[in-house]
Amino acid sequence: MIAYSLVGTNDLPRAVAFFEALFSEFNAKHVWEGDTGTAWSNGDQNPGVGVIKPFNGNPATIGNGSMVALAASSKEQVDRVHAKALALGGADEGAVGQRGDGFYAGYFRDLDGNKFAVVFFG
Repeated sequence: MIAYSLVGTNDLPRAVAFFEALFSEFNAKHVWEGDTGTAWSNGDQNPGVGVIKPFNGNPATIGNGSMVALAASSKEQVDRVHAKALALGGADEGAVGQRGDGFYAGYFRDLDGNKFAVVFFG
């Protein structure tokens, strides 16, 4: 159902560098790149995730209760992506671990404070 998700940034070059390194863990490639943002996807029919300067020109702010969940192919990938996000300067929002039957996840915030989850169902 989801086509793509965008999160805002106030420092586009810094955000692009963060996500470029992070999304390499998903073999994601640029699907859009412009003066105001960049988006990645790991397949033509897969949803994308992007970072963008707000269209209205106001500063980007984090959404209270907003989160983008990234689908991992294994628990090990959840571990790697979460650790990489923190190594890239992201903030821990919930350690990696089992969250219930068949749900393994870790949570982090990007450099602008946007919340992400890395999840594996299985």
